Amino acid sequence: MDIKILVASHKKYRFPNDSIYIPVHVGAAYGGSLGITRDDSGDNISAMNPYYCELTGLYWMWKNVEADYYGLVHYRRYFTVSSVKAHFAKDKLAYVAGREQLEKLLAGCDIILPRKRHYYIESLYSHYAHTHYGEHLDKTLKIIKDICPQYEAAFHKVMKQRSGHMFNMMIMGRDKFNAYCEWLFSVLFRLEKEVDYKSYDPFQARLFGRVSELLLNVWIVHNGYGYRTLPTVSTERMDWRRKITSFIKARFGKKKYDRSF
Repeated sequence: MDIKILVASHKKYRFPNDSIYIPVHVGAAYGGSLGITRDDSGDNISAMNPYYCELTGLYWMWKNVEADYYGLVHYRRYFTVSSVKAHFAKDKLAYVAGREQLEKLLAGCDIILPRKRHYYIESLYSHYAHTHYGEHLDKTLKIIKDICPQYEAAFHKVMKQRSGHMFNMMIMGRDKFNAYCEWLFSVLFRLEKEVDYKSYDPFQARLFGRVSELLLNVWIVHNGYGYRTLPTVSTERMDWRRKITSFIKARFGKKKYDRSF
């Protein structure tokens, strides 16, 4: 299988030693060199990285890379098949899902997603509205009604859910990957015209990358595609204390997130 998984990165880092992984400097249009592939060649939207995050890498791969299977992960977050071992391992990269493991999974299903993240006391819509701005999703719904109304029912269903596949991580066969990107960017490029994203602070300005996390779920639900899920492993520690405190302030104090965790 010709599998190419883009590892989105904005800084020098240690990457998996497996040929299926392609580290890519996202936002490379802003200069500097990380010594890895850049997302500002060919057909690209690299200059939109402050607003699209890892999606500038996704777009670059869609337009410029040929493969049988495409994937997207992050420099510090990957798929794994051994979540418990990975959690306690000193070298977490040793437990990143490799070619042999993924080939076995893809032989039976051509979509792999991260296990769902559960919010329990909030829906996907309310969580987004409390931590970011609900108008982003409201405007996205209007766009869907206009250009692809067949997705409206799936949008409503997903927004009411209390869990979803997050991080924009996925692995897909070529046909589905191309169809997904075609649909996703057609929606996001319209959303650009509806939101004054340049008026936000740098953290909230990354809205297109965040909206797309939810749209991946909408696309899967509408099309009824089967998929397999894998746990994820992070090479860096989560600051749970700050994350929980920020969530409480957002949920009950109406204070939007202003940083990552």
